[in-house]
Amino acid sequence: MPKMKSHRGAAKRFKATASGKFKRMQSHRRHILTKKATKRKRHLRSPSMIADCDTRSVSRMLPYS
Repeated sequence: MPKMKSHRGAAKRFKATASGKFKRMQSHRRHILTKKATKRKRHLRSPSMIADCDTRSVSRMLPYS
C-alpha cells in the first residue's frame, strides 16, 4: 500500500498539538493594517485552536499528524 498524501493546503495552515488537536493562525493580518487598531493586530498575532466540529475533516486531510 503506498503512502497517503497529505492535503498540502491544510498542511500549511494547521499544526497538530501533542493532545491531537489542531492549531491555526488568525486571519485579517496580511494587508490594510493601517486602519486596524494596535490592540486588534496584537490579538490576531496569537494562534487559536480549530473548532471541535472541524477536527475530523482536518485530521483526514493530514493523515500523518
